[in-house]
Amino acid sequence: MNMQLRHAILGLLDIAPQSGYDLGRAFERSVAHFWHADQSQIYRTLDRLEADGAIDTQTIPQQGRPDRRVHSLTQAGRAELTEWLGAPLESLQPKEPFLARLFFAAPLGLDRILALLDERAAMISAGLDQLRALPRLSDSLDAVLRTATLDAGLQQGEAELEWLRSTRRMLESQETR
Repeated sequence: MNMQLRHAILGLLDIAPQSGYDLGRAFERSVAHFWHADQSQIYRTLDRLEADGAIDTQTIPQQGRPDRRVHSLTQAGRAELTEWLGAPLESLQPKEPFLARLFFAAPLGLDRILALLDERAAMISAGLDQLRALPRLSDSLDAVLRTATLDAGLQQGEAELEWLRSTRRMLESQETR
């Protein structure tokens, strides 16, 4: 069973009931290094989850602001999450736009290729800064697993930065030949 955005949302709602806005912030603070979702995707998926009976939505009136819609898992939603968690792992089907661009970049010339590497390194460094700012907890099984995924993101980012430096050195040595 391939992971979909709905599974990430079900997982976050399993932690605690949340509004669509809260879910957007939860993505940024917890799973963004392995699953991206923008706010409009989250709201569309919440609508589908509600229509499918996987979540319940409670409307909480607020004064001076729009009503707050808080979503929580139903038994059907928890069953779907459990089924997905227990399903065999998906086969790797990578899609990495940066690597595709680099693969075909020779016509750009060395200076523009090096600039492309620099741009990617800056993006990775910024992402690493965000990950390093996340809390590291180990007081429960949930916290240990979340910290493990954080460590995976940090190690992948550091490895990519080293690979970018190595690629830069290879390209610069190619130029001197």
